[in-house]
Amino acid sequence: MPDPAPSISCDVTVIGGGLAGKAASLHLARAGLKVVCIEPQQAVRPPVGESLDWSAPDLLNKLGLSPDNLIASRIATWKRHVTLKMRDGCDVHYVPSAWLAGPPFYVNLTTLHVERPQLDDEILKIVANQGVTFVRDRVVDLETADTKIRSVQTEGGASFSSPWFIDASGLGTSLVARNFDLPSLQYGPMKVGIWTYFKVPQQVEGTTLYMDPVPAEYLEWIWEIPVSPDTVSVGYVAPGAVLKVKREEGDSVENIFRQQLMKFPRFEPLLQQGPLEDLNVTSFQCRVYLDSAGPNWLIAGEAASLVDPMTSNGVTAALRHAAEAAALIVKFRARGELPRRLRKAYSSRILQTARFFNEGIEKIVYEPVVRNRIGLSLAGTFYTSPAWSMNVVYARLQPDGMLSTFFLGVILKFFRISASILYRYCLLLKSPGARRV
Repeated sequence: MPDPAPSISCDVTVIGGGLAGKAASLHLARAGLKVVCIEPQQAVRPPVGESLDWSAPDLLNKLGLSPDNLIASRIATWKRHVTLKMRDGCDVHYVPSAWLAGPPFYVNLTTLHVERPQLDDEILKIVANQGVTFVRDRVVDLETADTKIRSVQTEGGASFSSPWFIDASGLGTSLVARNFDLPSLQYGPMKVGIWTYFKVPQQVEGTTLYMDPVPAEYLEWIWEIPVSPDTVSVGYVAPGAVLKVKREEGDSVENIFRQQLMKFPRFEPLLQQGPLEDLNVTSFQCRVYLDSAGPNWLIAGEAASLVDPMTSNGVTAALRHAAEAAALIVKFRARGELPRRLRKAYSSRILQTARFFNEGIEKIVYEPVVRNRIGLSLAGTFYTSPAWSMNVVYARLQPDGMLSTFFLGVILKFFRISASILYRYCLLLKSPGARRV
């Protein structure tokens, strides 16, 4: 007879040991709960999210990672601005306004770029020291009763049962959402990101985006992110259909990447350094699930929503989800079930935030309608100003109940309606009848 599958019990089972999973595990362990975090030996995809938005430093501080220490450890560099460079030589700098640093906002005017593998390792050390049990395995199935989860089964044959569960399994898995067949919203086409790393002689304290927009086409773009004083991450993002055509024409991934970088003089000396390091390639489609919480489970990080990488909001979203999910479990651990109204509030915050970022970036920047009418640099301003404002509102409001979540939703809906009006207005001007007028 085969040996019986091991069965492990704990207070909370966290599925996925990425950024959201480790952060949630840490918050829960600090509250005195016994936590098991299950993460495959090999990550599903290489970690991304190296350029952080202006809300990230406070969230990292709460994990025990101060920006100054990350800088001193060469895990991070300062990000003081975002620069947009276009092929025609036009440069635009986006910098948070100085008044945001004063009352009543007190916003950090600097944030970070991070070397994600090292950042993840630092968080892992903190989590392990807090007593979280890490299991190197892959969750393949859930045991459910109605809308509750009873246990999870792993590829290695183990079973983990607990009163509470957090799904932080990432974009490619979204285990709980798939199991309960949760509806979702998708934004934009399937995209592909290709990136690698270069050594540089001089550090730049800001993220640089390179664009060569074609009037009638969906936007493609390149990032340059200084992840350490002498290393930059350089990546290219394009619709999957565009890369598919190039691959069918016989181009290799490396050749496609090189051709895009050669459009900008900045990358010539970097490409002449020698053969490229291993290229990282990932495909993704921005989406958000309409429900991210059940009676005894919550979904966090990219398993709940994926915001476009141009927004720099991925790390902030993961850390926010983790903190809020852990706080709900701690508060209602004795009750054994989340109140329906707070499940709806948690899901609403994730949904409204993802809709705000993704709808805005798609309509104002990626699609040609608005940027053709007002220009790419002004379109960037129209997008970044509400984005920074939203992060200020979220950080100060700290929504955790129905009323505060409602107010957050009203503010985000106002910004989304404004973007839709601008889009429709530019679309109207684009029509032949409007041009004659």
